[in-house]
Amino acid sequence: MSQDSPQILYVEDDESLSFVTKDNLELQGYEVTHFADGKKALKDATKKVFDLMILDVMLPGVDGFTIAEEVRKVDSDVPILFLTAKSLKEDRIHGLKLGADDYITKPYSIEELILRVEVFLKRKKLFKPKEIKDVYSIGKLVLDYRNLLLLNGEDKSSMTQREADLLRFLIMHKNGVLKRGDILKEIWGEDDYFLGRSLDVFISRLRKYLKADPTLTIENIHGVGFKLVDEAGG
Repeated sequence: MSQDSPQILYVEDDESLSFVTKDNLELQGYEVTHFADGKKALKDATKKVFDLMILDVMLPGVDGFTIAEEVRKVDSDVPILFLTAKSLKEDRIHGLKLGADDYITKPYSIEELILRVEVFLKRKKLFKPKEIKDVYSIGKLVLDYRNLLLLNGEDKSSMTQREADLLRFLIMHKNGVLKRGDILKEIWGEDDYFLGRSLDVFISRLRKYLKADPTLTIENIHGVGFKLVDEAGG
């Protein structure tokens, strides 16, 4: 396999499921590093460079939440996709709050998983430093997009790539209404109900960041989408 193949860390303890998933991902041209134990996976997750991480929530040794939390301390960029039981809504929300970019519920189809992986990797390739503006100002805040930082004077807040993508898109269309479907297609690559739930979580996270400037608010336009209001900037 080519050294240029996207590198995926896949952590799943179900032997049958992991065999089928790993095999199908490799057939798509991805280089897959698989672990069945969370504790063993944690070392690679925080020391090696991956293009994407697929983490099961329930794992022996160390759970997927802990792996994601530790990864985010050293890498705010790598996309993280959680695998979670369909009935555990709390797991999905908790994972997103920890810095995961999305989740997929079990049982899932291999086709759906591959589609999600393709979307994440495509998004990552689209935002290359030479193609983007580095700094965006709104109110008294500054988004350092290249370095995934939100600046408020001397205070700095680290952001995930997905958070920075979403805030950047809102800033570019400030004081205008953005439809939910347009946001999802731009940031997630597709308009999907479950991705819409992820969008709501990320909007909540951005609202917490923006509390540093009371002139900035993200309004929920019922049945339509969202609007980033900059009262001072007009």
